Amino acid sequence: MAPRIAVIDDEPDILHLVDIHLKRAGYHTALFHDAGTFLRSLSLHVPDLIILDLMLPDMDGFEVCRRLKQESAFAALPVIMLTAKGQEADKVQGLELGADDYLTKPFSPRELVARVKAVLRRSGQVSGEIITVKGMLTIDPDRFEVRVHELPVSLTAVEFKILHLLASHRGKVFSREKILDHLWGNEKAVIDRTVDVHIKNLRDKLGDAAGLVQNVRGVGYKVEA
Repeated sequence: MAPRIAVIDDEPDILHLVDIHLKRAGYHTALFHDAGTFLRSLSLHVPDLIILDLMLPDMDGFEVCRRLKQESAFAALPVIMLTAKGQEADKVQGLELGADDYLTKPFSPRELVARVKAVLRRSGQVSGEIITVKGMLTIDPDRFEVRVHELPVSLTAVEFKILHLLASHRGKVFSREKILDHLWGNEKAVIDRTVDVHIKNLRDKLGDAAGLVQNVRGVGYKVEA
């Protein structure tokens, strides 16, 4: 079944343009003019990916993303921010909130479709055996679940992928650049310190297991062997 893409934008012309190109690429679409209607729709249908404008009439797009990432049922949903806000600070804020990509207006519809394909491809990359670290941290990549002392921990897709990468190679130090390459490959448009923010958020959520994710000063990060 073709992936379902939710598009939230208050500009009818943008919605129409995105809708046409996504359907041509074989995707199903659900269009929303405001944040509230979209958020209410999640009780009925959960999309495979979200394209989110930041300047909506009823709620800031950053807040929409924040709410999604705080809910365990929606934290792993891929989000592409599509907005006229092109400042680096806005881009960094969006990515730090857990967005998977950030595209500024005016934009190329073909590029947007390419970004959608890339994000969907990356969102399905994590798989493998269950990993247990020090008897307290359990990572199940097929279920996209993390537990600390058997209690579930809600992570964003980016946080999960960083943790899975480090835990899959315990003792190996990954530089920020290597982590960015793992997350975004050649498509990355972020800066190194974004990794630091994701690591901080990850540690905050891991609680007693936070110390397993270690900073090697001047080099990068690792999970204790």
